[in-house]
Amino acid sequence: MTGNNMMSDEALSQSSAARLARSLKPKSIAIIGMSTKPGSAGQVALSLLLDNEYSGEVYLVGRTPGTIRDRQVLTNIHDLPEGVDLAVLAVPAASVKETIAACVARKVGSAVIFAGGFAELGEAERGLQEEIGAIARAGNLSVMGPNCLGFTNYIDRVAIGFASARAIPQLPATVSRAIGIVAQSGGLGGHLLLAFGAKNCPVSYMISTGNEMDVGLGDLILALIEDKVTQIITVYAEAIRRPDLFLAAARQARRRGKVIVMLHSGRGERSREAARSHTGALTGDYALMQTLVTEAGVILVETMDELLDVSEILLHYPEPSKGALGVLTFSGAFCGIAHDMSDDLGIEIPPLTAETEAALKPQVPAFIPPRNPLDLGTQPIWQPELVYIGAKALLHDPKIGALAISIPMGAPAHSLAYFKHFAEVVKLSSKPMVITVLGDGAPIPQPTLDIAHAHNLIVMRSSDRMMRAMAKVLAHGNASPVLDPHDKGEAFSLPHMQAGLQPEYIGKEILRAIGVNVPQGALARSVDEALDIAKHIGGPVAMKAQAAALAHKTEAGAVLLNLFGEQAIRQAWDQLNANVRKAAPDLKLDGILVEAMSQKGVELVIGGRRDPLWGPVLLIGLGGIWVEALQDVRLLPAHASAARIIEELHKLQSAKLLQGFRGQKPVDFAAIAAAAQSVGRLMMQRPDIVEVDLNPVMAHAQGQGVSAVDALIVTAG
Repeated sequence: MTGNNMMSDEALSQSSAARLARSLKPKSIAIIGMSTKPGSAGQVALSLLLDNEYSGEVYLVGRTPGTIRDRQVLTNIHDLPEGVDLAVLAVPAASVKETIAACVARKVGSAVIFAGGFAELGEAERGLQEEIGAIARAGNLSVMGPNCLGFTNYIDRVAIGFASARAIPQLPATVSRAIGIVAQSGGLGGHLLLAFGAKNCPVSYMISTGNEMDVGLGDLILALIEDKVTQIITVYAEAIRRPDLFLAAARQARRRGKVIVMLHSGRGERSREAARSHTGALTGDYALMQTLVTEAGVILVETMDELLDVSEILLHYPEPSKGALGVLTFSGAFCGIAHDMSDDLGIEIPPLTAETEAALKPQVPAFIPPRNPLDLGTQPIWQPELVYIGAKALLHDPKIGALAISIPMGAPAHSLAYFKHFAEVVKLSSKPMVITVLGDGAPIPQPTLDIAHAHNLIVMRSSDRMMRAMAKVLAHGNASPVLDPHDKGEAFSLPHMQAGLQPEYIGKEILRAIGVNVPQGALARSVDEALDIAKHIGGPVAMKAQAAALAHKTEAGAVLLNLFGEQAIRQAWDQLNANVRKAAPDLKLDGILVEAMSQKGVELVIGGRRDPLWGPVLLIGLGGIWVEALQDVRLLPAHASAARIIEELHKLQSAKLLQGFRGQKPVDFAAIAAAAQSVGRLMMQRPDIVEVDLNPVMAHAQGQGVSAVDALIVTAG
């Protein structure tokens, strides 16, 4: 996948759709492992098909010959006709390998494996799972599972599962937008399905992926992108096993106007351990995953409530909405609560424009200030039309990208009047509008609910949930365009690098080659060379012993600072060599780096890391000794734009230090961003580089650039 461009993402999407069509829209199905025992997996799978009027061919394979529901039971897989679209494996784990091999021999197109007992149990079972997967891929057999609950295609009314036989409703042909559920947990997928049904959100597919021996999240997302009805793809993940494919799917979804909303467990170690025991997932670093999937266009949520709420909002309002949040309420208390929550959630509740204020003022009583949040107080009891006037004004304000409404239920006649006005205002704008009716579980009068359903009004019962969901929706709408991660820029001409850790002087040569400023200096192999270099610099110098194996120079006494004059240089030369001999008697130095002392500035860290699964990522933050003490850093994709890097710098907890603190001038943000971009391009161009650590990087005042004081670069091997 690495190296694909935008066109190949499109081709990949169509390819995955074609590959999985035989799974998700099968014209012929074989159930392997049929039993006469009522309630067995095979019996349930057969009932799901026949009771829901599956129109394709159904073949049965079991140990005992006979007939089940007027269908002959074959006793050998090799008696199946060639080219069956889908094999449903209702066999125990011990029989899966031979069954898959037999399906390959009969040129079966795809398979679903219900059985557990594979990678979720441990490394030995993981090895068996990988062996079976290799057999399937070699035979061009796409496999869902093992350890999965199957899937349901509500468009064509095809259900593959073993948990229970039930009636499957068919998605009406009049539905133009629906949610596709893809979950690595079948149980959580079932929760989402029921919840969306209660919210009157149509579902096109519910797919449980299990251990993902072959078909994974990326494959299924790419296939659902091609489905005309599926607008929102709601994902629960415990591990993204093929990040390259997943990110390609995310970029393609964003380009095609489809939205991926994902909950990914594993922020903490105990959660990661639970994932390993659940689906055999080998989870990676959550923060790294979060950075890259968000950059690719995925809306990453943190709770199951957010997963449901954001999916619901975007199903009704699929166009990305830019701007800030408007708030309409009947309560002054909620104005303060909304402001507090917006600060915590990183969203803005802006003042209204002067034009909006001027237009609104004559339409509301004099005691209602025309502002955002707009508190109508109790006046709508007597003037219910105020909810229309206020909501319309807020939605038409150019600063506002979405409207959050929080009101009490009131008497049945009052709530009905309010909702009649909401039904009219929702027609005026494509900006998301969500109504929270306070009172928690207290029932809403049915006539009010009927108005809401008839006009597709989104109604919630928790203002907290509404605010959190709106924050995610607006962040998605305001996000920068997805950049091409394969644009590596003009190739750098770099010095030779040995395998492993590079000595600092080589690292500095690399930085010069990529355009990152470093202190003036050079490597000295004798004290006389050191004197010449210092004389050329003409001011105080730093001297650092150099060897690839000398990564922690300070601890070894291999760094001396603020040296000036011949005597100081000679003494430093002798002292550095003596310190290194004491710390590492067998170490042979390449020489001693003599450099100009850097001007003072704010100490930052700029780094790059190559994850074995996800690839390169950038790190920026407060540097020096503070990087480990405070860990005030931000992660970005290696291909991040300068604007995005500067945006993340302003999100640091220590951002005030950069913006001009206690009389200091603001730092040179453009120079910091340019240096970080160069490191990102270096990581993209040289896949052998696994780590770059520039710490500290001195950020000087605006217009004066940056200077990388230390450089650690590590290559593979």
